[in-house]
Amino acid sequence: MDDVALFERLAPTREILLEAIGEVVVGQTDVVDRLLTALFANGHCLFVGVPGLAKTLLVSTVAEAVGVSFGRIQFTPDLMPSDITGTDVLEEDKATGQRTLRFMKGPVFTNLLLADEINRTPPKTQAALLQAMQERVITASGKTYPLDKPFLVFATQNPVEQEGTYPLPEAQQDRFMFSVPVGYPSLEEEEEIVRRTTVGEMPTARQVLSVEDLIAFQGLLRRLPANGDVVSYCVKLAAATRPPVSGADSGRATRWIRWGAGPRASQYLAVGARAWAALRGREVPTRDDVRAVAGAVLRHRVLLNFEAEASGITADQVVAQILEEVGP
Repeated sequence: MDDVALFERLAPTREILLEAIGEVVVGQTDVVDRLLTALFANGHCLFVGVPGLAKTLLVSTVAEAVGVSFGRIQFTPDLMPSDITGTDVLEEDKATGQRTLRFMKGPVFTNLLLADEINRTPPKTQAALLQAMQERVITASGKTYPLDKPFLVFATQNPVEQEGTYPLPEAQQDRFMFSVPVGYPSLEEEEEIVRRTTVGEMPTARQVLSVEDLIAFQGLLRRLPANGDVVSYCVKLAAATRPPVSGADSGRATRWIRWGAGPRASQYLAVGARAWAALRGREVPTRDDVRAVAGAVLRHRVLLNFEAEASGITADQVVAQILEEVGP
């Protein structure tokens, strides 16, 4: 299938996926939209919210609807890095008595990995995902094992203020394309949730897309042309989050920031805007598309200083101020 025909399928595919997911997950429209944007852009996604908001259900439902292999790791304080990546096991040949080591692959060897409550395990174990998320390979005992395509990590995170949680290291957070807050449902949505889940069996998602189609769509988004004005705007937004060098002028927002977003933020802003536009049938993204994904890309890359924390300033407020300062 040529690129033109493939592109014409993108927007209808989004609608079909939204319908299939909506048959299982009630509400959370904005969350689902950003999840699909990350999925088609081949970017990892972090979902932040209190327990019980269907974050895990949403990710497993997407895996069923897309038809990818799905793995889940429940992160706990006693989880070890080898529980994620795999480990060498000693095997003995009964005929010869010779013993050899064989690498037993861990749950990371899948298409869509759900890292459930990722911040309930210490940073040492969280770091086991760093190479996989960046390079799509795993190195164990001196050997490198490639991961199947596509490989995506969709992680859920409880608010850091909750008991038994660890803050994600900055390097870990930077691997995620999006950080998406998951809020409480409306009263009407909660009534529908109760109706669906307390009578009969729980619904399951129907598969509406193949792995091959998803890989084709992800490749197409990488081949779409880059808009020079949009690229420049992405870089300006990322740069506006960085504290100025000594003596340089700065915006109002940077007074709250201890550490800003790096170049990966500029890349994800551009890729995210391209995916956001393409999933709505538009070949060329605009600055409005960048602004639509800016919060998800920047909120976890803006490290606030003590003054901001003491004043009750949030990362979302700082990002909103940056968007205002840079302008449309």
